[in-house]
This record gives sequence, C-alpha cells and structure tokens, in this order.
Amino acid sequence: MPSTRLGPDGVDHTIRAATPEDAEAVLSVARGSWHAAYDDILGEDAVEAVLEDWYQLGDLRASIGDSTFVVAEHDGTVVGFAHAGPNPDAGDCTYQLYRIYVRPDLWGRAIGGRLLDRVADAVLSFYESRGFDRVDAGTVELAGETVEEYTYERSLT
Repeated sequence: MPSTRLGPDGVDHTIRAATPEDAEAVLSVARGSWHAAYDDILGEDAVEAVLEDWYQLGDLRASIGDSTFVVAEHDGTVVGFAHAGPNPDAGDCTYQLYRIYVRPDLWGRAIGGRLLDRVADAVLSFYESRGFDRVDAGTVELAGETVEEYTYERSLT
C-alpha cells in the first residue's frame, strides 16, 4: 500500500512497492546516485562497469518480482529505491539491505530514511508472520542516520 508524506522540504513523496515496469527508472536513479557518490573515488569508468554488472534490466525486473523492493515517487517520477531480501550467506532467516539510493538532487530530504523505514517494516512483518518474537531493540548508525535495530527469536521445538 502506498504511503504519502510531506518531506522536510514540504514536497509530497510517495513510497510504494516497485513493479517490474519501474526497472528503467530504478536504473536511472542508480546511475545518477552512483556517479555522484563514487566518480571521485572509483572513477567514471569503474562506476559504469559496476552499473553494467549490477543493474541489468532483466535482473532488476526479476529482483523487483521476488524480494522486498520499494520506490519513492514525486509527481509520478521514481526518485529513489530500496531493495532488501534474504542474506544469501545466512539463509532465509537473515535479511539484508542490498541497495538504497535517491536521486542526488534530492539528498537530505528524508527520502532515504522513509525508504529504509518501509523496507524495515516489510522485513519485520516477514518475521512476525512466521512466529518470531521481538526480544531486543537498539540502534545502529547507517549511512549517517541512526536507525532502530531489532533482534527476533523463535523456538525451533
């Protein structure tokens, strides 16, 4: 279900589940964000190589269809995205945030935080729907923001 909220700049941003049709817009956001964040560190050619490897449209469409993938929209345009799913090294009991990016011209407007909150809600619902109980809570620093972190348990007997 989409959620709309005014950001600190007074602009509406809608967070909704991504659809495979969003893949090209997600690639566009990734391209702009990666170049803004990493060109000075990795170089433009290396950034392009990563984008070509990690953001193939067919792979994006498949990821959107089989994992927690949300987008932020403003006036019908995708301006950010977050993607999470099971940690491949830890099985389906541990989720991880694979990627989260917002268009560079919108950095600092709380869109990334809202995307992260939406993914966290989806992941927590996943655990709770499978009989896990929240047994601890704390905070962790992630990309310069303090976010809540939870520990869940379930008896195997």
